[in-house]
Amino acid sequence: MKSPTDLIQEGCVFLDPILRPHGFVFEQGGSGATSGGPASSGWYRNGNRRLEFHFRFSLGLVTYHFGALSLSHQDYMFAILGKKGGNQYPCFSDEPMDAFRGLAHDLGEYAGAFLAGNVDKFRCCVDIAAEQAKASAFARLAQHEG
Repeated sequence: MKSPTDLIQEGCVFLDPILRPHGFVFEQGGSGATSGGPASSGWYRNGNRRLEFHFRFSLGLVTYHFGALSLSHQDYMFAILGKKGGNQYPCFSDEPMDAFRGLAHDLGEYAGAFLAGNVDKFRCCVDIAAEQAKASAFARLAQHEG
């Protein structure tokens, strides 16, 4: 059975062609046993931009960091695509590499502000995600009051 670190290395085969042309370099993060099983992390960095991800049995939390701004992959895709979606990650597959393929697709198709270093466009996505989170909180409150 392959370790999470080995699987991250395999997944980089899909991410490298998208990230490296934009100056990103992969760095392996920590790995070890957790209460949920073996896990590992890694990130791609280019200056003040970092794409961080975690892997346990599959690719898990994916977070974009741009200077002081951070945004989850799901929130970033919602800010760009809206409710209709179209993103391929997260996906639900027993094949761990499918998640890396989906993330690579989303990066190449939708993450231009992050890849090309446009902090103003990325900040707009952070703002949209924050508004959505507020709207969702108000919607939850309204459901409980009704």
